[in-house]
Amino acid sequence: MSAEAVRVAPCRRCDCALEAEDLRCPICGLTAPPPPRAAVERARARVVRCDSCGAAVEYSVEAKAPRCDYCGSVTHVETTADPVEQAQHWLPFTVGTEAARGALMAFLGRGGFFRPSGLAQEASLASLRPVWWPAWMFDAGVDVSWTADSNAGSTQRAEWAPHAGRTRFDFEGIPVPASRGLTVKECEALAPHYQQGSAQDTPRGSEGAHVERFEATRSGARRSILQAVERLARERLQQGVIPGYRFRNIHVAVALSSLRTRRLALPVYVLAYRYRDKPYRVLVHGQDTNVVLGEAPISAWRVAAVILAALLVLVGLLYGAGML
Repeated sequence: MSAEAVRVAPCRRCDCALEAEDLRCPICGLTAPPPPRAAVERARARVVRCDSCGAAVEYSVEAKAPRCDYCGSVTHVETTADPVEQAQHWLPFTVGTEAARGALMAFLGRGGFFRPSGLAQEASLASLRPVWWPAWMFDAGVDVSWTADSNAGSTQRAEWAPHAGRTRFDFEGIPVPASRGLTVKECEALAPHYQQGSAQDTPRGSEGAHVERFEATRSGARRSILQAVERLARERLQQGVIPGYRFRNIHVAVALSSLRTRRLALPVYVLAYRYRDKPYRVLVHGQDTNVVLGEAPISAWRVAAVILAALLVLVGLLYGAGML
């Protein structure tokens, strides 16, 4: 059983749910009671950190990876003095390297009007790196107090009517990114497509995949969890809890009644390609080739042609209206 799964008494001051590894209450700061058993000492990891984007991956002499998996910049060896949060479970790579390469070619081929013609044929693959990026995954029980205005109960004199109430929500499998190499938007786009039921205790999948270090600490993850809970509570309140169908001035106060977190490593392919001597980065989901995120060049000639066409249309309209 992981330390996170061990239930401890709630905070003596504010009754907030605590986990076994909490040193203080995340809400009021009161010192947490000692865990029911001795905490397992965590390994102190050696990592290599990118001098450009700041991402860090676990260091391995055998891997011989002096450059960052995300941006290709030079890395330096970093030895941490404090225990490092490490993944408890890994989601396997179910997409192979050839499939990831094919997904990139399909992404380039789909194009769009503003992309250069022949992009898929002229682009050259520079690198393809499998990476496990870190995320906290949490399940939470939340007591929610809310106030809001809605159209329910409105009158001829007042378009809005006030409402208030209390309810409870349960959330499961909500991710909180702990990556520095990926942006928040990239993490949010990747996360919903993972099969959490496939989590394993050991890494499995693409050979040579690196594991990015957790950049969000437990306390930092707690703050992100509370923000996520508030956002999700607002969304659920508008799905049948608040009367009516038009809302405004929604205010929520949340109190965690239960919380369970676990640290996951999620698979992704980081690909770099070059087009006319300029590098671009693309992400291919490690479990779904339909999820591809990335950059692509824009044809300056096509942009100029659209602007010129719009100007000609505008001039024609003005001329027809007798304004020229």
